[in-house]
Amino acid sequence: MAWWRRGRAKAPRGPSDGPNMAVDNQAVRRHLTEFASSRRGVEAYVEPPTNVTATTIILIAHDGEWTRRAAGSRQGAFELARSLGVPVYDVNQTGYPNRMREWNSRQRRKD
Repeated sequence: MAWWRRGRAKAPRGPSDGPNMAVDNQAVRRHLTEFASSRRGVEAYVEPPTNVTATTIILIAHDGEWTRRAAGSRQGAFELARSLGVPVYDVNQTGYPNRMREWNSRQRRKD
């Protein structure tokens, strides 16, 4: 063991990236709660896991502003969205709303 690693506590969680990544559920809940409560017309979209990401939940406000966080599991993502009191959709069935793409375009033009 290298000398610079001595005395360092090991991380209790699993991988920090990828489909089996560990998720800090409390931090995710705090962030999404703040987003949903500070914007109007928020909807949630659950995204499936990929080879490089875990299941994610994306919140999209009425103007297209959005935020995304890892949710751990599909069921957990749906439960989290319902607990926030926002409509929740499976992105594989509905796709993303146009307002999200329009918001992204406006942000690119600003830069």
